[in-house]
Amino acid sequence: MLFLDEGQVRQHLRMAELIPAMERALIDFSGGKVTQPVRSVITVDPPGGFFGMMPALTPEGLGIKIVTFYATNAERALATHMATIFLVDPETGTPLAVMDGTLITEMRTAAVSAVATKLLAAPDAKVLAILGSGVQARSHVEALKLVRRFEEIRVWSHTPAHAERFAEEIGAKAMPAEAAVRDADVVVTVTSSKTPVLKGSWLKSGCHVNAVGACRPDWRELDDEAMANVVFVDSRQGTMKESGDVILSNAKIYAEIGEVLAGKVPARANETTIFKSLGIAVEDIAAALLVYRSVVTRR
Repeated sequence: MLFLDEGQVRQHLRMAELIPAMERALIDFSGGKVTQPVRSVITVDPPGGFFGMMPALTPEGLGIKIVTFYATNAERALATHMATIFLVDPETGTPLAVMDGTLITEMRTAAVSAVATKLLAAPDAKVLAILGSGVQARSHVEALKLVRRFEEIRVWSHTPAHAERFAEEIGAKAMPAEAAVRDADVVVTVTSSKTPVLKGSWLKSGCHVNAVGACRPDWRELDDEAMANVVFVDSRQGTMKESGDVILSNAKIYAEIGEVLAGKVPARANETTIFKSLGIAVEDIAAALLVYRSVVTRR
């Protein structure tokens, strides 16, 4: 059995390969080819952390991700999200690999947003606004640049110093949230906020939003006006259990991204679109399999 740390995972995982792998995984999921219960979460209080279990049987693999989220880790200079993925041979049940899942979570989340952006954003999208300045913000810049040619990137964060530092790193401009979002073609929300940071009144008609934070049923990043647009999700079932943005706004889910990728429903890409991303286990298994196969091939 392989044991792979974050450094080893990084050597074998490429965003350019991950994006099409996420497309296939989402099509399989929405096509009913995946056995995947909704994420099971244990609250660890104190200190207010979450322990999540995410198993999935896919057409190509079997495994589980264990993920923790401790917002208070930011005060300790520790990652707020940490994860481990366990892969099993679906034919025999033989353990294949245990690998760090923190980088995989970071990269596959951005890759899925890239899939949604490729599908729903204007082909000539030029302005990207990112609300948030953590690891997900960085990963999203890398992924979204592969599907659209942005001429301007704008950044906002609850902590202005973090926004300034992140903006300098990626050649962007730090500015207030409203100014960042106004006239942006693509917007990404990757914050730890529990209350809305994005207002629908700021959104340019026809823009696309990847809403990535607010992964609990009582947390929100988007207000009701924003959620009144055309809403896409990764999993209907998971969204109705976990997404405060959808649950508290009574938003209507138009489709799963996998349904659009499969051509079952139109993309409605000329309208203002919201992709509510929660992250599902099939994405983690698909990403982990890319890593596992790359390692085995090179041996």
